[in-house]
Amino acid sequence: MAGSCLIFGCGYLGRCVAEKWLKQGRRVFAVTRGGSILPAGVERIVGDVVQPETLKALPSVDTVLYAIGFDRTAGPSMRAVYVDGLANVLTHLPQPKRFVYVSSSSVYGQTDGVWIDESAPTKPAEESGRIVLEAESLLLAKLASTIILRFSGIYGPGRLLRRQTIEKGEPIVGDADKWLNLIHRDDGVRAVLAAETRGTPGCVYNVCDDHPVRRRYFYTTLARVLGAAPPMFVTPPANQPIPPHERAHRRINNLRLKRDLGVVLQYPNYDQGLRACAIV
Repeated sequence: MAGSCLIFGCGYLGRCVAEKWLKQGRRVFAVTRGGSILPAGVERIVGDVVQPETLKALPSVDTVLYAIGFDRTAGPSMRAVYVDGLANVLTHLPQPKRFVYVSSSSVYGQTDGVWIDESAPTKPAEESGRIVLEAESLLLAKLASTIILRFSGIYGPGRLLRRQTIEKGEPIVGDADKWLNLIHRDDGVRAVLAAETRGTPGCVYNVCDDHPVRRRYFYTTLARVLGAAPPMFVTPPANQPIPPHERAHRRINNLRLKRDLGVVLQYPNYDQGLRACAIV
């Protein structure tokens, strides 16, 4: 799809999407709060979603990628960033042909290990999941060109879950037999590009690989790849409440991603993905 692009949240995932779009000869803008490093050729727009006065000169583009993350050190609450910030953007953004929104599988709240797809109930146990779901609802109500991508945990070069904990030989607090749902960054980029060209406006797509993995197997493989000792797991203290994220226990189905968007995963399972990561 030819045309200009605008990225909110040009970070770990967004930078790679920007590079792909630039290689297609497209004009790419990115809204950033300050001096973050952008790929050469990306045109910076200094702005902040929680400061609507900085969003008054947003360009008219064909495609928007919205991949804003939550920076706990920045000050504003998660709701202010995800919900109020999104509302600010929608107020000032000229309507694009495609608005690809990077959401999260945290909107699902299942705790029994069941397989789920996009039709599953969304009753998140975590406050963060409820905020993400609220942002989704706002966007779908306001912008017809919206395509929702519910990402599982992103990993890849430079981002390996609990790497420091494993390298230091520290125990992992949590149930080793609960499921992880993951997606390699490069396959996440494929999902974004496919959503732009083949996604159906108003639709939701789960973005994860083919094989949910129990924590013990993922972190044991990661330790082997890192050359570290096998991980140790400890249960949370009995006198403390179980954190909501620790209750999450589900296996996410990606059939719609592959069938409807035509995404062919380069790393369909965690083992292939981890071995492909540059360990530096």
